[in-house]
Amino acid sequence: MPPSQHLAPKSDIEISQDAPKRPIVALAREKLGIAADELEPYGRYKAKVSLDLVEALKDRPSGKLILVSAITPTPAGEGKTTTTVGLTDALVHIGKKAMLCLREPSLGPSFGQKGGAAGGGYAQVVPMEDINLHFTGDFHAIGAAHNLLAAMIDNHIYWGNGLGIDSRRVTWRRVLDMNDRALRDIVCSLGGAVNGFPREAGFDITVASEVMAIFCLAENLAELKTRLGDIVVAQTRDKTPIRARDLKAHGAMTALLKEALAPNLVQTLEGTPAFVHGGPFANIAHGCNSVIATKTALKLADWVVTEAGFGADLGAEKFLDIKCRKTGLAPDCVVLVATVRALKMHGGVKKEDLRHENLDALEEGLSNLRRHVENVKKFGLVPVVSINRFSADTAAEIALVRDACAALGVEAYVADHWAEGGKGAVDVARAVVRAAESGRSKLKLLYPDDMPLVEKIRTVAREIYHANDIALDAPVAEQLAGFQAMGYGSLPVCIAKTQYSFSTNHEIKGAPAGHIVHVREVRLAAGAGFVVAICGDIMTMPGLPRIPAAEAIDVLPDGRMIGLF
Repeated sequence: MPPSQHLAPKSDIEISQDAPKRPIVALAREKLGIAADELEPYGRYKAKVSLDLVEALKDRPSGKLILVSAITPTPAGEGKTTTTVGLTDALVHIGKKAMLCLREPSLGPSFGQKGGAAGGGYAQVVPMEDINLHFTGDFHAIGAAHNLLAAMIDNHIYWGNGLGIDSRRVTWRRVLDMNDRALRDIVCSLGGAVNGFPREAGFDITVASEVMAIFCLAENLAELKTRLGDIVVAQTRDKTPIRARDLKAHGAMTALLKEALAPNLVQTLEGTPAFVHGGPFANIAHGCNSVIATKTALKLADWVVTEAGFGADLGAEKFLDIKCRKTGLAPDCVVLVATVRALKMHGGVKKEDLRHENLDALEEGLSNLRRHVENVKKFGLVPVVSINRFSADTAAEIALVRDACAALGVEAYVADHWAEGGKGAVDVARAVVRAAESGRSKLKLLYPDDMPLVEKIRTVAREIYHANDIALDAPVAEQLAGFQAMGYGSLPVCIAKTQYSFSTNHEIKGAPAGHIVHVREVRLAAGAGFVVAICGDIMTMPGLPRIPAAEAIDVLPDGRMIGLF
């Protein structure tokens, strides 16, 4: 359990509901100097910042950027989002003007197994239930834009198929922001001639949509529209690519996304400003919040803390090799979140035995943290380790983790932000300030643009996952060669794989080496500007667990929601 959780009987949602909140218009004015007419409020506690203000801020100097990542996740929990919130509040505690940037949560995990993504305990962004559910409607707009394009593809084929689309080579799937394994592979247009031409199709979860990736990488409306037009949705019989602009879909898609593109402003429990905007997963997409939110925050605050999904092998690698490559951003420091519990699981301890001290297992599991530290250093960045304390952690276990970090030349501090809010993470905040102000972080990308696509995948597999090699089936190798021939060879790669291991086998914990990464499918995301390599058995449409979180979520007679976490 998180630190001192037995002293805090309230659930995360109860803490959020009971917390005093500043009206967002007042907070924006007092903390960020944003006038009321530059906001579009969505109720009292959330608002969108106008794109006119975003443009007007571009010539301001930028603040320091801190990236929060983590060790390889386990069912024991790491608390990366909680740490992102707590660290930002801690920076305010030590006198810094700070704000944070998070991704918007998906309904899939909120009703599935993982739960929401607004932090926890006394390190949350609020209003938590709004953020974890419909929020400002951004995901609905993204899903509508994506599915409009899907509808226009089938409609074009129905009304004569003037572009000569080969229905066997339609690659654009539909999306839904929900975990639903029954929709992974379908046959559409059944029911006779009036419904079109039947073909195999399927659904992905909205956070895996290329439209979501474009939304998070575009820096203005004009770029958004251009990128949407660049989406390759199908091929003709002679394999000529068909793009969204060929179907004249990109203008209407932009219209659906125009309001959503403005960043969403909320606050932490301690009244620190926060942008929560965009939400691609990091195991099946690039795992970073929107570029617009990140760059705008850097103009509004001296210190900006953001996160990238799952472990540093996934979210952080993509943040650096995709987001930073395309935008010129570069972190001044990387925070790696670790817990004694999770490290013991990487050392072979079962979840039910984690409350017992086990230094041998902890030493074994530290291989995972060491691997992530080494990987961050490969990018030329300075890591700081935040040990998210749980109540069963012993002094000897914490000392072992800190000693291991010291041997790597890395500062490591215990953080109690779950129970204490920002004041529980001030040691980590001071270490982050020292690291960032030292100027030692000099971003080095993992591979050059001109490296062939297959070698980019191999480089990530060998350098970050410590694999011996990759394995490609012949059709996959042919697709990559085709992307290369079409002129997309300079794009970065986005590896989709399990988040639970450096390998593609989710059961292998610790720091495996010498394995083979099997690439079973590749997808061209021409509008987003990367190539997705789907590895192992990862699914782009998750399923619900045996007991989904949705079973515990309810609304009381007084309208208060319960069960959301």
